[in-house]
Amino acid sequence: MLLSFSQIKKLDKVLLVAVLSLVMVGLLFIYGISRKGNLEIFQRQLIYVILGLFLMFIFVSFDYRIFRDHNFILLGLYFFGLILLASVLLVGREIRGASSWLQIGELGFEPVELMKLVIILILAKYFSLRHIEVYRLRHLIISGLYVFFPLVLILLQPELGYALVIILIWLSIVVIAGINFKHILLLALIGAIIFSVSWFFLLQNYQIPKERIISFLNPHSDPLGQGYNIIQSVITVGSGKIFGRGLGHGTQSQLNFLPEQHTDFIFATIAEEWGLLGSIFILALFGILFYRLVKVSLASSNNFARLFSLGVAIMFLVQAIINIGMNIGLLPIIGIPLPFVSYGGSSMIMSFIALGIIQSIAVRNK
Repeated sequence: MLLSFSQIKKLDKVLLVAVLSLVMVGLLFIYGISRKGNLEIFQRQLIYVILGLFLMFIFVSFDYRIFRDHNFILLGLYFFGLILLASVLLVGREIRGASSWLQIGELGFEPVELMKLVIILILAKYFSLRHIEVYRLRHLIISGLYVFFPLVLILLQPELGYALVIILIWLSIVVIAGINFKHILLLALIGAIIFSVSWFFLLQNYQIPKERIISFLNPHSDPLGQGYNIIQSVITVGSGKIFGRGLGHGTQSQLNFLPEQHTDFIFATIAEEWGLLGSIFILALFGILFYRLVKVSLASSNNFARLFSLGVAIMFLVQAIINIGMNIGLLPIIGIPLPFVSYGGSSMIMSFIALGIIQSIAVRNK
């Protein structure tokens, strides 16, 4: 179904410009990183961006209420996501200690990226139908069950970072929906107990999630092992100072002292070459992105659209905070990409699909 001219005029153009600016910055730095070696990374990212834009406009043309009004679509997506997550444990490709990728020919797909979006849709649908009695404890439990099953499969990979993102999305949506605050405190207590038991009795010192947290608390305890990435990232960010070393002139990134410059640590690369001013520019773009998503939510004509828009805003905000926190040494390294900037097809395409649904809401708001 094609968009009418009046609907095209109602696209949130500020949101689109902010996202495209982030994408262009990512492409620019991925090209700078790969031009001295293998340009295939840049070429693939460019394909992911083009495909993502195409899918975004496909989803804009569809009425977003199809997700609200047809349970079989949401349940089908949910169980399909669970099957993909389970398949990863059986035949997934291991990268950096986690089996979170399905190999499809030459390309890899990360099912957790799909699952994040599906969970936001499920939670938005669930709470939009129960906004009057949402304070009841059973709604916290039932919504938690929707999150529990994919969460277990994600933790078994193990992907601590994405598990944390999904938990924060769920908690944020239940708070926004109006869950009783005492129930939230009870949940926090249960979560603290589960974390303590896992830390002391289930996770061994050599296991990757525990190693990363320990290295975050004291990176110099293993400066050539688990602490190496944190140390190099902090050095890279600091070396940019105010104005940066100039595009393509970063010593840490261009000489490969900094690992994963195009994925986990692309913000550190930007900070080194564009300095503090460039970092502020990136933060400003994410601020505009978050503000426009909240604005779409506030203008929405129904609870489903409102909760979904806020869920997507929280997803992008949480991922940006975790990634930037990793880069500047404030958070442990848990493998979360910077939305629309880091290299990666799964993240880029699913982010554009989420944006397409958001724009579908914007053009159909009364």
